[in-house]
Amino acid sequence: MAENDVADRTESATPKRLEDARKRGQVPRSPELGAAAVTMATAAALMALGSGLVGQMADLMRRGLSLGGPRVLDEGAALDAFAAFMLDGLLGVAPVLGLVFLAALAAPMALGGWNFSAEALGFKFERIDPLAGLGRMFSLRSWVELAKSLAKFCGVGLVVVVLLWNQTDEILQLSRAAPAPAMAHSLWLSAQALLAMAGALVAIAAIDVPYQVWQHARQLRMTREEVRQEHRESEGSPEVKGRIRQAQQALARRRMMADVPTATVVVTNPTHYAVALRYDEGRNGAPVLVAKGADEVAARIREVATASGVPLVSAPPLARVLFRNVDIGVEIPAALYVAVAQVLTYVMHLRAAAGAGLAPPAPPSIDPAVESLGRQGPAAGGGR
Repeated sequence: MAENDVADRTESATPKRLEDARKRGQVPRSPELGAAAVTMATAAALMALGSGLVGQMADLMRRGLSLGGPRVLDEGAALDAFAAFMLDGLLGVAPVLGLVFLAALAAPMALGGWNFSAEALGFKFERIDPLAGLGRMFSLRSWVELAKSLAKFCGVGLVVVVLLWNQTDEILQLSRAAPAPAMAHSLWLSAQALLAMAGALVAIAAIDVPYQVWQHARQLRMTREEVRQEHRESEGSPEVKGRIRQAQQALARRRMMADVPTATVVVTNPTHYAVALRYDEGRNGAPVLVAKGADEVAARIREVATASGVPLVSAPPLARVLFRNVDIGVEIPAALYVAVAQVLTYVMHLRAAAGAGLAPPAPPSIDPAVESLGRQGPAAGGGR
């Protein structure tokens, strides 16, 4: 990211951008944190295991120097002994190496976590582009890394010089001590030096870690247009979403219209609303709303109902309250039982009169107050 482009990137990185950067291997990393952890672990391992390590190394040296007689002249025996000594030596230092290895693995977990990116291993021309390399050399990040390196050199160097100055007498006394105590004491002095160096590295890491986190967030910042574009790509454009919504609505209307012929009655406004109810005494505890619509949809419901022989009953208050408060596939609320029962009774009488060749009965008179009963919300009924 060019330095003059930073001012345009005012938005924090989105979760998707952070995840994409992680897949590319872009995570905050602090080499100083890893160096401090490894140095600290080495010092701790030498302090805790140094005496045992010295004993093993001294025994290994005695065994190596005691190799004599015909075995010294036997090339095969000498090679076997050398391999055995090497294996014993590796086993002796294995605990120290194991602690250092664990520290090297654990350090990245504190900042960015473990991350393997196959994409980061791929070849990229800009990595060997001379012009891009010159740009990186004189970037702000390069100057910061140079300052960090100088600070680390000066800080660690000063600690080592002060420590060696204070331990000069002890170091000189090592030449007069027996080999085993001299080795043990030299390891102890080395552990102290590493511990002091680790302290200096921890101080540098305490400054570097927040900087790396800030720098990582700064590199991934986005412009407002990038945020909007990502939102459109992830959520879909309004035009596509609108077409999908229209298709879903059309499919729902077709399914709804397919249920109209199965209705027991269609309650109308008489022209503005149409609500189809189905009641099966053996299957439903209460009538179920199977279709509803306003204006053109209502007209289509009436057409399908008429063609299918489903009675139309004009009850404006009941049609309005059912349309506004009951969802498709849901039983009507208990507050509307009486009004709906009047309509269903009328339908039964209407069919009976038609079968007997009598004049149709008078339509039911629905109390206008029923419209306020359904405002308590849809019933807690089961769907189809």
